[in-house]
Amino acid sequence: MTSLMHDPAQMTVKPERRLIWLLGPAFVAAIAYVDPGNVAANLSAGAEYGYLLVWVLVVANAMAVIVQYLSAKLGLVTGKSLPELLGQRMPRVGRLLYWAQAELVAAATDLAEVIGGAIALQILFDLPLLLGGVIVGVISMVILSVQNRNGQRPFEFVVMALLAIITVGFMAGLVVSPVSWSETSAGLLPRFEGSRTVLLAASMLGATVMPHAIYLHSALARDRHGTSNDPGRVRRLLRATRWDVAFALVIAGSVNIAMLLLAAASLPGVAGTDTIEGAHRAIEASLGPVIGVIFGIGLLASGLASTSVGCYAGATIMKGLLHVRIPLLVRRAITLIPALIILAVGFDPTLALVLSQVFLSIGIPFALVPLIWLTSRRAVMGTFVNGLPMRILAFAVTAAIVSLNVLLVYLSVTGQG
Repeated sequence: MTSLMHDPAQMTVKPERRLIWLLGPAFVAAIAYVDPGNVAANLSAGAEYGYLLVWVLVVANAMAVIVQYLSAKLGLVTGKSLPELLGQRMPRVGRLLYWAQAELVAAATDLAEVIGGAIALQILFDLPLLLGGVIVGVISMVILSVQNRNGQRPFEFVVMALLAIITVGFMAGLVVSPVSWSETSAGLLPRFEGSRTVLLAASMLGATVMPHAIYLHSALARDRHGTSNDPGRVRRLLRATRWDVAFALVIAGSVNIAMLLLAAASLPGVAGTDTIEGAHRAIEASLGPVIGVIFGIGLLASGLASTSVGCYAGATIMKGLLHVRIPLLVRRAITLIPALIILAVGFDPTLALVLSQVFLSIGIPFALVPLIWLTSRRAVMGTFVNGLPMRILAFAVTAAIVSLNVLLVYLSVTGQG
C-alpha cells in the first residue's frame, strides 16, 4: 500500500535520526519549480532582455520558500494534509466543487509535464510526440511503482536523482557560456524596461507557486515523519523542514536562474526561444550538439519527475477531499489519457502548455489562501500558529502571487500575452 493509504491517526512516531535523514519531502515538492513549463519562459526572458530580470527569479524563489515551508508545517503540526483539513470543514457540495477545481489543476499540471517529456524524446530521438507521450506515461508508472511498493523514502531518492539530472541538464551550458557576472549582479536590482518586461516578470512570478505542490507538501511531510504530540519533537522536525525547504528550493531556483543566464550570455536576440523546441535549437546552434543533448536529457528528467509528482499530488487531493482511494498506477493510467489525446490530434504542444498554465493560475488562490488562513489560526496550529511577522509576510506574498496570476489570466484571455 502507498503512504497515501496511511491513516494519520494510526501512524507511529518514527525514531529521530540525524538531520540529513530528515530531508527529502521538499525535494519532491521542488520538482514543481523545474518543470517543462518554466524552461521556455526563463530562456525567453534571458534571450530578449539579458540579465534584466534576474531579480524576478530571486524574489520568486524567496516566495516559494515561505509557501512550501508553511505547507509542510501544516502537515507536521496537525497530522493532516491541506486537502484533508479543507474536506473536514466543507459541506458535501462544497467538497465536490473544490475537488473539481483542484482536479482540473492537477490534470493541467500533468498535461504540461507529459507534453514536455514527449517534446524531450522528440528532441533526443526524433520520436513522434504521441509515442513519446506513451513512453513518458509508462516510465512514470515505473517511478510511481517505487513509491507504491517501497514507500516514500525510496520514491524520494528516485526523485532526488532525477532532480540531479535536471540540474546538470539545465546548468551544463553555463560552463561554456560567457556569463557576465557584473551584469548578473546588476540584474538583482528590481527594474523594468517597457511593458513587455512587466508581462514577462508577471508570468515568471505569477507561475512561481504551483497549487499541486502546496496540496502535496503537507501530505509528504506528514507521511514521512509521522505525527507526534511532543512539542519538542515537532520543533525539531520544523527546524529540519526549514533546512529541507531551503536546500531544495535553492537548487530549483539556481536551475531557473542558470537557464536565464545561459540565454542572456549565449542567445541574446535569438528568435524562437519562446518555445521549448525553438530554445533547444538555439542552444544547440550556439553552444554545440553536446550541450543540446544534455539539455534534452534534463528536459526529459524534468518531464518524468514532474508528471510522477503531479500524479501523486492528484491522489492526495482526491483522498483528502472525497475520501476516495484510487491506486496510484490506476490513476496514472487514467490521467494520461487527456495528454495523449492532445498529442494524437496534433494540437500545438506549446499552446497546450500555455493553456495549462492558465488553469494553474486560476487554481492558485484556492490552495494558497486556505493555507495562510489555516496556519494563522490558533485553533488549528496551537502554539505553532504563525506569529505576526510571518502572518504579515505570508499575506504580502499571497497578495502578490494572486494578483500576478489574475493578471496572467486576464492577459491570456484578452490575447495581450
